[in-house]
Amino acid sequence: MFASDVYKLLEGAADAAFVVTLESEICFWNAAAERLFGYPAADVLNRTCNDVLKGKSALGVSVCTGEHSVQHCAAHTESIPAFDLEVTTRCGQRKWINVSTIVFEDSRLHRRLIVHLSHDISKRKEVEQAFSKMTELSKKVVSIGETQPLLAPVESLSDQEHRILTLFAKAKNSGQVAKDLGITLPTLRNHLHAINQKLRTHNRLEAVLHAMRRGLI
Repeated sequence: MFASDVYKLLEGAADAAFVVTLESEICFWNAAAERLFGYPAADVLNRTCNDVLKGKSALGVSVCTGEHSVQHCAAHTESIPAFDLEVTTRCGQRKWINVSTIVFEDSRLHRRLIVHLSHDISKRKEVEQAFSKMTELSKKVVSIGETQPLLAPVESLSDQEHRILTLFAKAKNSGQVAKDLGITLPTLRNHLHAINQKLRTHNRLEAVLHAMRRGLI
């Protein structure tokens, strides 16, 4: 297959397409690539794709160098799955693209070339990153709830004290509680004093809320 034939096919492609050598030098750049990245072909030919796009994978590493690079895989006829890449456009904007790769032999020059087809996925990445942040925040909230210090132990309440707090929790006043239990108001006050001491609270309302929080009533 001649490279010139491949270039003709790629020129009218809807996706941004560029072709690089095994040394990462750009030898073809179609019109869609000019629109996506902002660089005219004349500005990028014979430059390396890393120099032009400064691409970083989702892990923040270059995909153009090293033993796991696209070029290394292409040189060893290994399969190259589609991948996401964060690149820099001509105006300095960082943009996420998805890249598919095709490797072919240029019959005329007897060299292997790499075709990259790419399209903008920045909106999708924004959604993914927002969702990731929400998930992390939710985990932190749950973690905070799980690590709340346990309430200090308190003395056990008597059955009568349980009844008193239960009645107060039903919005009954002191007179009604005393009447329902058949005790005098001074006796009720004595019970409340004992309850506050046991629960380490300071008044009736605080005692009721504290007992509800502990699941005592």
